[in-house]
Amino acid sequence: MDEDIPVIYGIDFQARCLVSQAAESDAVRFLIGTQSLKHENQIQLIDFDEESNAISRTVYAHPSGEVWNLSSCPFDARLFATCFNEVENSKVISKASLWQFPDKTAGAPAGDDSHNPATVPPLGKIVDFKDDDPTDTVGVVWESTASQKDVVTLKSNGIVLWDLVEGNSTVAKMKSCIPVEGKGHNRVLSGRWSPHHSNSVIGICTETSIRGIDFRTGKTSYTIENPHGYMVRQLDFNQNKAYDLASCGDDCTAKIWDIRNSAAGPLRVLADHSHWVWCVKYNPFHDQLLLTSSSDSHVILTSIASLSSEPITRDAEDEPSSELDSKENLVDGIINTYEEHEDSVYALDWSSADPWTFASLSYDGRLVINRVPRSVKYRILL
Repeated sequence: MDEDIPVIYGIDFQARCLVSQAAESDAVRFLIGTQSLKHENQIQLIDFDEESNAISRTVYAHPSGEVWNLSSCPFDARLFATCFNEVENSKVISKASLWQFPDKTAGAPAGDDSHNPATVPPLGKIVDFKDDDPTDTVGVVWESTASQKDVVTLKSNGIVLWDLVEGNSTVAKMKSCIPVEGKGHNRVLSGRWSPHHSNSVIGICTETSIRGIDFRTGKTSYTIENPHGYMVRQLDFNQNKAYDLASCGDDCTAKIWDIRNSAAGPLRVLADHSHWVWCVKYNPFHDQLLLTSSSDSHVILTSIASLSSEPITRDAEDEPSSELDSKENLVDGIINTYEEHEDSVYALDWSSADPWTFASLSYDGRLVINRVPRSVKYRILL
């Protein structure tokens, strides 16, 4: 099959949550959480067959309502966490729970009537992440190396570190709670656990800043103020460079930062979208590649080779020094703009099983799976 042809799939409901299954697996598999207002919401397990370009799904009922955040457990493929809204004392409160997939044979295969509750098996709720603070929970972040069963819940006013008790994932023990304070708009929106710094630092996006919170001290280790004007949507760490991170926001840009010297400004500004940028993702294996998605309905794959762990000094507009150079070197610039979506693309992710495959999801329920162009792949590998 032609690797450059996108595979498009409709998941029936509106959705804004998509993640790759993080635990070790040979299969290209993604999880999707839906946001239907008319039907019971679902977690859909999407399997992609690379040989046939075929997609199959297994559907599970999510009884707690609309899924606003979804995260996959890195040490157990059966486990994942969701954030959802519940009405409590006439107020809508966002909460988080840990779930477990039932036996896969219980799933409704693709083609079944997923609107019929009788065909949709329920998920097993393992534990609710409950504390004494009724503030909204906006995300769940797993410890990045899976060496410990630590997980963080992101609350709109701070972060809470939990320990899933060894040998008993039904118990979540709160280890620490760190408030996010300071001037301006401090509401926490998203976060990522840093794969560096002894796995003790989590990067968070507030409305107007990016901060690194060190759990060893409970203090902020770095701050980037107003990186995108008012709203910062997401950040991601370069797995291969300890001090580089990417961010995106409502100024229609993605930016690359060196957290050691953020006061000097971003290392690179990618101003290729025409509306808010919701998602930014480094390729976890080949940090020359960066994905962004936006409310402009586009997904853009960009080369940032000069900022990668294997830097190339030429930019896209520079002339190659030889024919061999033009064939082998990957230069900075847009590799491809993907236009298969017709609505805001709120989520995208690289496959955990195949470093050249990625998926994107727009609010209208359109899932698109693409691969890095073969010419780019060979330039990186050869």
